[in-house]
Amino acid sequence: MFAWRFYETGMNVLRTRLDIMFWTFGGLILALLCLGVNGSKSVHDLQWLPCQFVDEKVHINEDGHTETKYIHREAVLQFGNVGDSPLHPTITFLITGSKVDMRRYLEGDEDALQCEIRRYSTGGIVLRWPITGAQDYDVWFTCTIRHTKGLFIITTFLRHTPATPAQGQVDYLQWITVNDRDLLTTSAAMVVLTRTPSVEVGFLKEPNLHCQFAVDHKLPNTTVEWRLQRHGERSKLFSYSSRTGKSEGSGVAVKAIAAGNISFKLPPTRKLSEGTYICSVMVPPLYGSHDIPLTLSEQPRVSLNVGSILSITLGTDQKLICDAEGYYPLDVNIEWYREPVGGSPTPLFLKNVLYSSHRLHQDGTYSLSAFFLLQPTMEDSGYKYTCRVSHKSLLTPIRKSFSLIVTEPDSTMWYVTVIGFIISMLVILCYVLPQFLAGRKAAKKRF
Repeated sequence: MFAWRFYETGMNVLRTRLDIMFWTFGGLILALLCLGVNGSKSVHDLQWLPCQFVDEKVHINEDGHTETKYIHREAVLQFGNVGDSPLHPTITFLITGSKVDMRRYLEGDEDALQCEIRRYSTGGIVLRWPITGAQDYDVWFTCTIRHTKGLFIITTFLRHTPATPAQGQVDYLQWITVNDRDLLTTSAAMVVLTRTPSVEVGFLKEPNLHCQFAVDHKLPNTTVEWRLQRHGERSKLFSYSSRTGKSEGSGVAVKAIAAGNISFKLPPTRKLSEGTYICSVMVPPLYGSHDIPLTLSEQPRVSLNVGSILSITLGTDQKLICDAEGYYPLDVNIEWYREPVGGSPTPLFLKNVLYSSHRLHQDGTYSLSAFFLLQPTMEDSGYKYTCRVSHKSLLTPIRKSFSLIVTEPDSTMWYVTVIGFIISMLVILCYVLPQFLAGRKAAKKRF
């Protein structure tokens, strides 16, 4: 009996251990499968990406002016190693390994990425890129990847070394030829990106405009700048040169520049803060920049001069005012509607509604009022009146409403008034008038 119990206990322990091993192994397999599926879709592990190659044909016309013809060509951005074969029968820009990998900065779904490749001119500057394998005759391309939902914009400078040096200086007037199925082996030399491609904030906010860069070698000769463009004029906000170690202006943490962070923190926003902020990085002979438009927006505060229920006596009137206050920018739309019980709202005629002028406040916001004089009839009782305000800052209009109750004049008060009038007349006839006449007769007898 004891032996049987010992055997049964041992079998239970064995089954428990087998169950644990089964579920552990199954969980591990499931986790690996999940990682495999997710990894295949991760933008950090991209193997290739379709791109538009915006090619250029530049020539000098008869008047001596430079003319450029842009040609859109299908291309592929492929990540791999030197000697890899193209994955697709089209123009292939093969990006080989370097200390700069644009993929680590990408976010979101692969389907939301838009890729564009362009030729890059160094403006006649012949300067060997300070890295092993670079040549004086290297040519450059820029690859810009945008997220369709505005998460980021990243520009990567691609360095390509032709098999043989080109005759003469390679620049926009003498680009190297790229055929339809060419494979161009490149390496990423520098990236410049922003995770705030556009910014919309309210007044008195302190937004942070993101800008970041990375270079494939240490201690590059770097110059960074922030400028603000408004109404066609540019003003410098900040600048820094690694060669001198000096900076001008404010808004950027100088200590963070060495790590590639050149984000700009704005002071409390006001009307003059609107414009396009330009972050630029120059590592000769490369110059990269991103434009970050900043717009201000404030939602209107909407109010009525009456409560949710308005009770009014027949024969009287009421001035109704709908105020939209503290909005920006200027354009706002205010409409009045009336709605019968169980019916649909209909707009009030414009001739019945009057508007004030836009009032400008010291903080740069505006206010507007829409009003009309309500002279209801008994048939209007139960109607719902609504003020609807639309503005750029609102996803849906703001509505403020009240219900109207029209009452007839109080008949009791009318009777009290009439009886009071009759009593007053009787007092005058019975007491006041005889005394007045008697006084007049007495006065005549004296004289």
